[in-house]
Amino acid sequence: MRVTHIITRLVIGGAQENTLATVRGLRAIHGVEVKLISGPTLGPEGSLENAAQNIFREQPSDFTVVPELVRPVHPLKDFIALRKLENLLRAQKPDLVHTHSGKAGILGRLAAKRAGVPVIIHHIHGPSFGNFQVAPANFIFTAAERHAAKVTGHFFCSAGAMTKLYLAAGIGQPEMFTRIFSGFDLQPFLNATNDLALRKQLGLAENHFVIGKIGRIFKLKGHADLLSAFAKTLPQIPHARLLFVGDGALRGEIEHQIHALGLDGKVIFTGLVPPDDVARYVGIMDCLAHLSYREALSRALPQALAAGKPVIAYDFDGADEICLENETGFLVRTGDIETVAQKLLQFAGDAPLREKFGRAGTAFVRENFSVEKMVAEQYSVYQKLAAQRGLRT
Repeated sequence: MRVTHIITRLVIGGAQENTLATVRGLRAIHGVEVKLISGPTLGPEGSLENAAQNIFREQPSDFTVVPELVRPVHPLKDFIALRKLENLLRAQKPDLVHTHSGKAGILGRLAAKRAGVPVIIHHIHGPSFGNFQVAPANFIFTAAERHAAKVTGHFFCSAGAMTKLYLAAGIGQPEMFTRIFSGFDLQPFLNATNDLALRKQLGLAENHFVIGKIGRIFKLKGHADLLSAFAKTLPQIPHARLLFVGDGALRGEIEHQIHALGLDGKVIFTGLVPPDDVARYVGIMDCLAHLSYREALSRALPQALAAGKPVIAYDFDGADEICLENETGFLVRTGDIETVAQKLLQFAGDAPLREKFGRAGTAFVRENFSVEKMVAEQYSVYQKLAAQRGLRT
């Protein structure tokens, strides 16, 4: 089976790590040939292009970067990218194209159809439309997804919430959707410890209560809300500290908010952290607070739970599929900063509760989030769809 994956850019992020893990896993299956196409990696979020090149080091031509495949809407570049993708796919002759992310998802599927690819799958890692968009943008993105859905054979969703969202928008039929949790290498998180040397390096004392946040410092990721909630807790837990793992375009704004709230010295930025090092930072956290306003299911939640750390999350998209209320963490209505502060105080004052939630979370993640399980589930659907089209696998 010949498979081509297409993604908009290989920044450090959950969708990108998912894609590379899938590509790596599929290449280990006998009889499967895998290629990867990406747009250029632009922005302050860090790059995974070297990781992709390493996967294809013996067949470097199987990894292609299309310079015109950029994230922002750009009519001329989009037209050129569409033509280049079509020509690449005509040359590669894949049996199946698997697209990821908004721009690559639209252009990749249309190019695959034009190139005569038998099986086309789109992976929904997060919504491209919804109430987080202004009305004109929401209309455009919804219309684009409906158009691309006409040439889509199947959808993978990182959370069941994405299936509900797309069906409600009139995109696809229920039988076209399969939920597959985004697997990752569990072992580093299962082995994560409270590394006192790392705490000291970051300026954290052994008795500091560390509230972690993992993710790009970008709009809708919830950093500002977490700062506001954190400020409310400090009078009662002055030994608390915030640890922001990651970087991004809004760091300057967040630093300004820290100063305005009088939180100087209470918030630690790690800057960009390679994915392989994230587990070390999770190990020194006491809990994780992920207040994102949208994304199918943040990888940070199962990563924290794998390390036995309880979580607090806004009730966005698929958060309730991993942050199980009063079992692995607390779900909070989006924007309810007061309740976030209350839950942080509850965790800070109740170590047995943190341990209880952490144990339950670890067991849940062990069962559902291995890379092996993710790849096997995807390949099973590949085989089913290929058989329906009369393809040999």
